[in-house]
Amino acid sequence: MTFDLDHHGDAEVEAGLIDLAVNVRHQAMPAWLADPIAASLSRLAAYPDATEATAAVAARHRRDPAEVLLTAGAAEGFVLLAQALRGARRPVVVHPQFTEPEAALRNAGHRIERVLLPEADGFRLDPALVPDDADLVFVGNPTNPTSVLHPAEDLAKLARPGRVLVVDEAFADTTYRKGCPGEPESLAARGDLPGLVVVRSLTKTWGLAGLRIGYLLGPAEVLARLVAVQPLWAVSTPALAAATACASPVAIAAEREIAAELAAERAHLVERLREVPNVTVAGTPASAFVSVRTPGADQIRVELRKRGYAVRRGDTFPGLGPDWLRFAVRDTATTDRFVQTLREVLDERPEE
Repeated sequence: MTFDLDHHGDAEVEAGLIDLAVNVRHQAMPAWLADPIAASLSRLAAYPDATEATAAVAARHRRDPAEVLLTAGAAEGFVLLAQALRGARRPVVVHPQFTEPEAALRNAGHRIERVLLPEADGFRLDPALVPDDADLVFVGNPTNPTSVLHPAEDLAKLARPGRVLVVDEAFADTTYRKGCPGEPESLAARGDLPGLVVVRSLTKTWGLAGLRIGYLLGPAEVLARLVAVQPLWAVSTPALAAATACASPVAIAAEREIAAELAAERAHLVERLREVPNVTVAGTPASAFVSVRTPGADQIRVELRKRGYAVRRGDTFPGLGPDWLRFAVRDTATTDRFVQTLREVLDERPEE
């Protein structure tokens, strides 16, 4: 089966539609973030200097600055990995997950092997499914599009000498567990695991998709190979200002509050969806989106657009298929209106 790996949620959105297709938070930017970005505009005559932002991100994750590489969004990180690690003999991508890692690998000439996590197991990671001799492995946590959060101990089992293990944590800051002070199951601070590279994004929680800012955490020797293929001054001065601000204690505390609120909104969405006949929620959602299986999903998506809602098609994700859709978590009022509309669409379908 052929998948459109280059299709992303933004292609679903247009003026006048309520956006449930893109997993970016829509709330206003706080002053502690907006002000440094605005102030940075007075420094655009100078080339970007990533020193301060790199140090701030390193301090946040208790890493050495040499173990941090700032990028123009997480997507650039996948391209750098694919280009710098062309010598990989057996690259493996664990699906379902964000399609950009595989697309970047294929564009760099890699021959890809897919590991598909079964729906019957809730799309949970089984480390035994990954071939022992795979020397480059990509896995998401929490995984886009299933919203499943894998245990850190299972991911750690995939790390070994001679292998680069890439864990996409673009949505790690959206996860929450009561009693856990930080991001549950994150490996961002694990500098002890051989070959581990963690991909992070700042665009989701803080609504910075247009600014393009993310970073990689990993062994200095691996990141040095990525720097060699990264364009000079790849991260703009405003993006660097955002990275510094988002690594502050104020930002981290705010992230935890937002993640707690999101958990309640997600629980409400999941509860409402599970009340809808012929709709199956994927796994145990833990992030800012929920995937569902329902017969005739593509036509349902079209009908939802007619009624004012943009949702993400699921047939572009390996491991899912034509009966899948993905919904972003929004406030409970929006969720209630949306689920009612979804029910109406399903009720209007002709009997088979």
